[in-house]
Amino acid sequence: MSQLTIDIADMKVSREPGDVPVTYALGSCIALMVHDPVLKAGGMIHYMLPQGSTAPEKAKVRPYMFADTGIPLLFHAMYGLGCSKQNLVVKVAGGAALMTTTDLFEIGKRNHLILRKMLWKAGVAITAADV
Repeated sequence: MSQLTIDIADMKVSREPGDVPVTYALGSCIALMVHDPVLKAGGMIHYMLPQGSTAPEKAKVRPYMFADTGIPLLFHAMYGLGCSKQNLVVKVAGGAALMTTTDLFEIGKRNHLILRKMLWKAGVAITAADV
């Protein structure tokens, strides 16, 4: 068994049966986990912000930092491993409100909202969520 650590603003996929994806310190960030039980493949992205348009140059260099640039890359990587959309099990964690009294930016809420919109448009259902 091998621990596959996904850092902040990172993404990894694997078909190795013993790989266990792990990430830390989610806070307002979101961890999106995708698993294909038929192919026995999985992947995870740990993104920080909803939209790369807020920092286009940074989005080019670190696309996994943003939902709108990183999530499609996760799914493309899974499909590249041979996964099929109808077999995917999708789980989500994170999206906390870190400043409960006056969270002006509501990053956690916005991170979760863009994820739900993107998956809905792609016809992908969330199997479980803890946000």
